[in-house]
Amino acid sequence: MIDANWGNSTDVVYQFCRQSPHSAIVMPSHGKYVGAASTPFSDYKPKRGDRCGLHWRIPAITGKRAVRYALIDTNYWKSFIQARLAVPMGDPGCLSLFAGGGGYDHRLLAEHLTAEYRVKTQGRGRELEEWKLRTPGTDNHWLDCLVGNAVAASMQGAVLFGTDTRRELRKPRLRLSELQGRR
Repeated sequence: MIDANWGNSTDVVYQFCRQSPHSAIVMPSHGKYVGAASTPFSDYKPKRGDRCGLHWRIPAITGKRAVRYALIDTNYWKSFIQARLAVPMGDPGCLSLFAGGGGYDHRLLAEHLTAEYRVKTQGRGRELEEWKLRTPGTDNHWLDCLVGNAVAASMQGAVLFGTDTRRELRKPRLRLSELQGRR
């Protein structure tokens, strides 16, 4: 996934995704602010052709030159990433970084990952964390990139225990003898 929400780069990202030799697997993405007063992704009524997952969706696109794209609930996924970073090393669900070279190898990454802070908010009968930049103009691109990676993993079927919200839609299997017995 490639972030298509940054400045004037949206058209370039879409053109790249369309023309890439890897166009079958490269997809533009758009982070969407979903605050406490907003309609949550889980209340979205999918339309024919939409693909929906854990706080992300890929709307159906029509037209000759259209490129499918992903919409991401950025508040949810930033909280998800920060929660993974807070899990103790070695525990299930931990997101850890290689720690070599005297601790300076990940300084820039750490600055990007801490460029935003969370504010607990309430609205419409729910409570969530909204993320805001600490200082306007601060770079948070690698945080957005890490969020995109987590969403891409979710799209490919990766599930962290306790976050699988898929509803079982299968009907129970019927035996031929049961169908014949109903006649």
